Amino acid sequence: MSELPNDPGTRPVVTIFESYGSGAATVGPRVAEALGVRFLGQVFSSEQLEEAELAADGGVVSRILQFLGRAGVDAAAGSVTEAAERATALDTVRKVREAAASGVVVVGRNATVILADLPNAIHVKLDGPLEQRLERAAADAGIPLAKAAKRQVREDRVRAEMSMRIHNWDPRHNDRFDLVINTGAVGLDRAVELILGAYGILTRD
Repeated sequence: MSELPNDPGTRPVVTIFESYGSGAATVGPRVAEALGVRFLGQVFSSEQLEEAELAADGGVVSRILQFLGRAGVDAAAGSVTEAAERATALDTVRKVREAAASGVVVVGRNATVILADLPNAIHVKLDGPLEQRLERAAADAGIPLAKAAKRQVREDRVRAEMSMRIHNWDPRHNDRFDLVINTGAVGLDRAVELILGAYGILTRD
């Protein structure tokens, strides 16, 4: 790969969206280290999403935003207001774009659409067969397979719902991604290599 640019705004940017258990928490930091840029992980952990859903009285997405204190809540209705959701979206956009200015590998955060206009960015999706994703997630988190299966159903649904509700895109569709990798077939080491190779090709003048 050619020498990486050092000017602000031209440093490497890679966005990663993953189906639950596809290995982004391993792949992302390794790609960031190889490219010499910052790594930015998911805003919401599996544990936070789990706790928010257990506490939910109404819509899970509203409860997650309320629970994590990332949007205002209408005191009378007990739900996240549209204005607060817009404020949350704008705050996410600001933080992601600030990080991208000096180069970043970012997982989730709707960075795929937020940074879609950057010529120095590539957009990656990690996916794979459900059984393999569950086995990886259970092993990584040190939890029973049955618990990983419950988390998979919750996270793949809720993360997509949040993207559609706040940023009007569905990450389950592949039209926004430059590269889709089956980590069940190629493994995580090869996934890192594929992303680095794709970065060099897709951002070449």
